[in-house]
Amino acid sequence: MRVQTIILFVVLLVPSTIFAASAELAKLIDEHWEYTMREYPEYATQAGDHRFNDKLAEVSLAAEERREKERQQWLAKFEVVEKTGLTGDDAVNCAIKLRDLRDGANEYRYQTHLTPITGRTGFHIEFPDLRKQIPLATTKDFDNYIARLRAFGAVTDGNIELLRAGVKAGVTQPAVILEGYRDSIAAQIISDPTKSLFYEPFRKLPQRVPDGEHDRLRAAAKAAITEVIVPAYERFLKFMEEEYVPNCRTAIGASALPNGRDFYRFRIKHFTTLDTTPEAVHQQGLAEVTRVRAEMQKIMDGVGFKGDLPAFTAKINSDPQFQAATPEELMRKAALILKKADGELPKLFGKLPRMPYGLREVPSYIAPKTTSAYYMRPSGDGTVAGFYYLNTYNLPARPTYALESLSLHEAVPGHHLQLALQQELENLPEFRKFGGATAFIEGWGLYSESLGDEMGFYEDPYSDFGRLSMEMWRSCRLVVDTGIHFLGWTREQAIAFMQQNSAGSDHNIRAEVDRYIGWPGQAVAYKTGELKIQALRKEAETALGEKFDLRAFHDVVLGAGAVPLDVLEGRVKAWIAEQQ
Repeated sequence: MRVQTIILFVVLLVPSTIFAASAELAKLIDEHWEYTMREYPEYATQAGDHRFNDKLAEVSLAAEERREKERQQWLAKFEVVEKTGLTGDDAVNCAIKLRDLRDGANEYRYQTHLTPITGRTGFHIEFPDLRKQIPLATTKDFDNYIARLRAFGAVTDGNIELLRAGVKAGVTQPAVILEGYRDSIAAQIISDPTKSLFYEPFRKLPQRVPDGEHDRLRAAAKAAITEVIVPAYERFLKFMEEEYVPNCRTAIGASALPNGRDFYRFRIKHFTTLDTTPEAVHQQGLAEVTRVRAEMQKIMDGVGFKGDLPAFTAKINSDPQFQAATPEELMRKAALILKKADGELPKLFGKLPRMPYGLREVPSYIAPKTTSAYYMRPSGDGTVAGFYYLNTYNLPARPTYALESLSLHEAVPGHHLQLALQQELENLPEFRKFGGATAFIEGWGLYSESLGDEMGFYEDPYSDFGRLSMEMWRSCRLVVDTGIHFLGWTREQAIAFMQQNSAGSDHNIRAEVDRYIGWPGQAVAYKTGELKIQALRKEAETALGEKFDLRAFHDVVLGAGAVPLDVLEGRVKAWIAEQQ
């Protein structure tokens, strides 16, 4: 009887211990989310938390040092909870949070906060788009927006402080990728505040704003633009011209930075979420380039072309049938592709997001320096849809034969479907709804391009060549990114490799190579993630045979958000075992 009592006590004790550990983890995750919301007000707004809509995040060396100390404190707390015997989703949540905190600590150790801008990103480029990402329906909303305009001066000075410290520490961007930097800054320096992008929301105020408030709000907006925004951009332009750009490094690779080779090894693991090396990624890229090149050659042979790949791409890139005459025509073609894609989604997915998406042109002040397209996720409160931004600058560089694969990647079944669905998952903590591993997010986008075959796209050889050209682009990234940042490649070598192996226009190739230079490691995430998803699908198809259900497979892949690739592999293998 005594033995039975002890056994019963042990059986009851274990679940109660697990429950306590689970409750402690949930409490800690909630506390850290609250900290994150207060620390990063813009992120809070995007996540649907509007308590801090009148504030911007503090930017300074002191703030970065403080955050790192606090990060170490959070890290210690989560490490204690990790040792309490977490299981299931709790173990996954804790592991992902620890990975995020440790990677953040490494970013600080390698001083990446001292390079807060690139040739195509930064506070000065992103802030004008704030008006499209926040609620602007009530008087309070507009007062909050004006308060943020007023806070921009301090943000500008803080970024200058970080960049100035970067010059002193030898941690700068390469000068070559900042060519044309003046355009995105000077575009905001205007004498008439009513012509500013920041004034745009005040031109036609919504009905919920009383008429008696219109004059006050417009006067306050004009004053903020004249007194804060324009002077801030003027200060930043002067700093860039006189201090920063003249002192930027000439070497383009991350290896040239202090502890640069170790930094790049870390970045490879961070962006792939795998225990791999730059050398292994480079070799994988070469193998993928060879494989995709053979597929492209089959299409060239099939259409009867005699010549090499650069000659073929030069021919089709200049062919009028693959060129949009106007920006409006390019946008219409993309919209038609997406409407067709919408109708095919139920065949491939059991669960679809409720949030819709829209189509917009890339803003003109950044279009010359950015990529062919990008996606902006919806707000967490459901007031702002997701948006697929399409670049209509330099139309001859935007061949339409690749528009199908580009649109499937950026909108549906790519980024919009995945990210909007992730934000609607009820079983995820907030930090996973609004975060995620780049290898998963971009890997899913690239995998989504391949689904075009099953959705009725790529019906002619040229659009199929467009699909392959996009896949080749991402395969080249594995080679070029590691070549630049680890193997000592020059910018000219990287451009030449892309020209020899991809169908990209010269304008796009140069813009993309500069992107890789300014963002070490990020470019390898796409192909790495796609290869993992394709391998898991093949494994599931082989194991399950006729029992394989593609809709169910996709629901499993997307059902936990943008997880690290090792977590994804565990989920899919568990699902396969359940189906068997």
